[in-house]
Amino acid sequence: MPNRKMTLRLEGCFTALTTPFRADGQVDEPALRRLVRRQAQAGVSGLVPCGSTGEAATLTHSEFLRVLEITLRESQGQLPVIAGISANATWKALELSREAERLGADGLLALVPYYNKPTQEGMYRHFREIAANTRLPIIVYNIPGRTGVNLSPKTLARIASDCPNVVAVKEAAGSLDQVSEILSLSPKLTVLSGDDSLTLPMMAVGAKGVISVVSNIAPQQTEALCRAFLSGQNKKAAKLHLKMFPLIKALFIETNPIPIKAAQEMLGLCRADLRLPLTLMSSANRALLRREIKAFGAPR
Repeated sequence: MPNRKMTLRLEGCFTALTTPFRADGQVDEPALRRLVRRQAQAGVSGLVPCGSTGEAATLTHSEFLRVLEITLRESQGQLPVIAGISANATWKALELSREAERLGADGLLALVPYYNKPTQEGMYRHFREIAANTRLPIIVYNIPGRTGVNLSPKTLARIASDCPNVVAVKEAAGSLDQVSEILSLSPKLTVLSGDDSLTLPMMAVGAKGVISVVSNIAPQQTEALCRAFLSGQNKKAAKLHLKMFPLIKALFIETNPIPIKAAQEMLGLCRADLRLPLTLMSSANRALLRREIKAFGAPR
């Protein structure tokens, strides 16, 4: 993979890509290529493969590498690619970060360690180790609903102060108070929303964009919302937010990425298949989601 040398500008919509699977459970590489090309054509600000939306927890190491490699190749240098590195062992996060850097990723999305519930000191040391062993810019990913622990704004500020290549946080604690505290303590740190329904409210207090699930099916509209707010078109941004809000809520009525994959199948983008322990969306919720997609209009 050639050295891309792409400047990572963290504002706008970064799509948290799904990982499409074939009927036999293997990664659907042609579908992944189509999904990446669709995002590039829509003009999003970047791509984030191998995150929770990409079912990274169920990918083998070789599949992680292949998904990242395909995303990098198909984006053809048009879009920055930020590799998700989800690991609850620091040594494994280091291994994934080295592989991502070798393949040419433009940045890392590093998840707060899950399940083992580290202390604030443990989280600080985890990110310090990652930062010390890569040249890539790092986005810290805080999602206490999945990890079981919340990275405090004070700890995040300490990480950002001691690790110059920690440049941003994907904040998904669901708290505008926490976002405000992060920006107060770390004004140079970029905040990206980790909740589609809170993108505009978070931008109103200083966030610069979103790492988005809904943009898997509506990339143009999600990017347009971010760009409208960033350019001072607040009324346009609010209108887009309110139009997208019912669809966003429907996309989270079951565990992500179950609904977004169902939506992609409804739109003919890829199959809805997932890997256990995730299962296909219930028929009642599929009907609700289909209604919201129809009400929203053809996503672009």
